[in-house]
Amino acid sequence: MNFGRVLTAMVTPFDENGAIDFDKTTILIEHLLKNGTDGLIVSGTTGESPTLTYEEKIALFKHVVKVVDKRIPVIAGTGSNNTHDSITLTKAAETCGVDGIMLVVPYYNKTDQRGLYAHFTTIANETSLPIMLYNIPGRSGINMTAETVIELSKVDNIVSVKEASGDLDQATKIIAETDETFTVYSGDDGLTIPMLAIGGDGIVSVASHIIGLEMQDMIQAFLRGDHKEAATRHQALLPIMNGLFQAPSPAPVKAALKMKGIDCGGVRLPLVELTQESYDALEQLLK
Repeated sequence: MNFGRVLTAMVTPFDENGAIDFDKTTILIEHLLKNGTDGLIVSGTTGESPTLTYEEKIALFKHVVKVVDKRIPVIAGTGSNNTHDSITLTKAAETCGVDGIMLVVPYYNKTDQRGLYAHFTTIANETSLPIMLYNIPGRSGINMTAETVIELSKVDNIVSVKEASGDLDQATKIIAETDETFTVYSGDDGLTIPMLAIGGDGIVSVASHIIGLEMQDMIQAFLRGDHKEAATRHQALLPIMNGLFQAPSPAPVKAALKMKGIDCGGVRLPLVELTQESYDALEQLLK
């Protein structure tokens, strides 16, 4: 299932007391819609999902669905390392009117591939929503293999994967051995063009908060066969993409948004704000 080319893993705006700021969230959504975002991932890693309560996630899903008003797909991050809790949140998200859900590989438990298959199929059986799997070994501690993704792709409502392993060989195998309706998204901004080149469908992006239109231009250049132009644009954008990960995300992207006049507040502990040195370096990069 194609959710678009550039999906933004949206930050969660907070007020000065660290509570979700829904007015700021509305402003951010409109900014993203004007700046090349084809779909929104809400309460993912970039949305600081580990520090959002169940009630906050539900309130956020409802608000985003209402503001977006069917203009683009809204995908709710409902996965965790607790299968039962993931089902509960998924069912609640479904009643909020989201268009799909994203399920991260369970972290910390260190299950095996059989456990991953059982986890995802158990959740899939409890919802009619389309599901995007999310493989991020750097955060979950385990890699979901291409073979497991290929098997899971045979489940009717498992329709997509955000592949953030950085392994293009693994992504190639998934693309080659899944149905053509199954979509594969890069989870790394810097691999957007390489992922398209091997047959992938797009990017779940953090950088699109700041350079969404530029990323769309780069992708369109590649899709119309102007690979030299796409490469030139990629080379120009890569330092910004990397700069937005100079400190634990989403502190840099929230700082960059503030520089652009979109105040999304700070980050929740255990994340911390950028140092002044990092802030100044990011500001120079964006200029």
